[in-house]
Amino acid sequence: MQLPVTVLNANTKREQGKKAQLGNIVAAKAVADIIRTTLGPRSMLKMLLDPNGGIVLTNDGHAILREIDVTHPAAKSMIQLSRTQDEEVGDGTTSVIILAGELLHVAEPLLEKNLHPTVINKGYAKALEDALKIIQSMSFPIDINNRSEMLNVVNSCIATKFTHRFGTLMAELALDAVQCVAQDLGNGQREIDIKNYAKVEKIPGGTIEECKVLKGVMFNKDVVAPGRMRRKIHNPRILLLDCPLEYKKGENQTNVEITKEEDWAALLKAEEDAIQKMCEQIASFKPDLVVTEKGLSDLAAHFLTKAGISAIRRLRKTDNNRIARACGATIVHRTEEIRESDIGTGAGLFEVVKIGDEFFSFVVDCKAPKACSIVLRGASKDILNEVERNLVDAMGVARNICVDPRLVPGGGACELAISQGLANNAAGVEGTEAWAYRAVGTAVEVIPRTLAQNCGANVIRTLTKLRAKHADEPGCSYGINGDTGEVTDMKALGIWEPVAVKQQTIKTAVESAQMLLRIDDIVSGISRKDKSGPSRPAGGAEVEGDGDNVDAERQLPE
Repeated sequence: MQLPVTVLNANTKREQGKKAQLGNIVAAKAVADIIRTTLGPRSMLKMLLDPNGGIVLTNDGHAILREIDVTHPAAKSMIQLSRTQDEEVGDGTTSVIILAGELLHVAEPLLEKNLHPTVINKGYAKALEDALKIIQSMSFPIDINNRSEMLNVVNSCIATKFTHRFGTLMAELALDAVQCVAQDLGNGQREIDIKNYAKVEKIPGGTIEECKVLKGVMFNKDVVAPGRMRRKIHNPRILLLDCPLEYKKGENQTNVEITKEEDWAALLKAEEDAIQKMCEQIASFKPDLVVTEKGLSDLAAHFLTKAGISAIRRLRKTDNNRIARACGATIVHRTEEIRESDIGTGAGLFEVVKIGDEFFSFVVDCKAPKACSIVLRGASKDILNEVERNLVDAMGVARNICVDPRLVPGGGACELAISQGLANNAAGVEGTEAWAYRAVGTAVEVIPRTLAQNCGANVIRTLTKLRAKHADEPGCSYGINGDTGEVTDMKALGIWEPVAVKQQTIKTAVESAQMLLRIDDIVSGISRKDKSGPSRPAGGAEVEGDGDNVDAERQLPE
């Protein structure tokens, strides 16, 4: 008789086959349930306590999942989805998680009928292809130069957010910022780099109505010698440097042996002369403001003050890049290389203003700024953080429309059209794949269903009514009014979503569901390789086995 052979470590926990698949489905549903109530205009807020004792108050799917600490590998994979969605299109982070959870939920009965995961995946892939075609057929173009239409779209996308109560303010800020940083590259292509060139500056105090997009940039710095350098300059000539304006230090340790006192004086004189030469080279171009990313010595400040030049030192590289884009300057690496063309003359005003206890420098009234700062004011830091999250989402939406100016109806209308279209096409799908194909149609209905749930409507009646509308008029724009829970024509209500967001949501959700369904083996409790022996993980952590959770590591006190 052959004895069983143990290959894996005794502490290792292994889940195989159906057990692993069902475990993944349960984990994905648990993550989706956390943020299900944050969808739609009647959404609930979540209060999260971070490890430092701070509070996060938000209904932004990505912000919630970013703060949550999970152990299950499938749940971690789900949380990555919202990050992908946030980086790609900036909106739809809640929808993508809910949809992925539902796609896995509808796969559960198929697995119980012994349908192979590969067959389910084939059905899902076909359904995804057809769903994208339905989205394309429902989409229509928008004129990105029509401000009222653009505001309407951005507003409908942030109607679910906290800042919606402040009217169109956030949408206007987002639209102004995106149009400011947009650059035409030719060939019909546009570059809109919000991350690097649209900086959000949060200043506690004041009211939300005081938020504004500057025609230029601001940064939290004062001039080097406040009493002697000018703090307000009209039409300044700006010079940007990324070299230090102080005496040169040796690359490595330098020893100088001096025998005569005069040599010491000559050494100090040489340092002074070097700084004076640098300042004279700068002054010969008659700039009004010099900004450097590195240090600036007291002696250099003295020479610049004599020449009537204001100076700012140790500025962040990202802020320096923004000033360069705003006023048309070029960042210079050595004072010997300065040319007249490097001086920025595009700004209308340089001013240092005291707000609260701190000094802020403003380079504003630029002629054609391709970078901007958005100043946010509000009662507390928590409110400012939530306003910033909403503003970043709104800018993401505005950027998507500028890059791909096509829209589809919102409020679950697009999802129900996909559901109806897939149900009609399912007859043409051969074999057992048709079950999975139909399941996708059922799963996408989770968006209108959740919208109806969150505003307290009768879910079954509302969805039945909505299905009937879409059955009578295929491709119509009827959806759910997130405020009242009634079936309404989204065209009349003016609720639109960018095509890019809708496509990305469905692609990400379906592809992640396919990936999680293909996992049939989960091995956990593998100890880290360490000199102390294979059975104990690194760092002296003891592995506690309590049957269900073998890989729970707990650090023992010293």
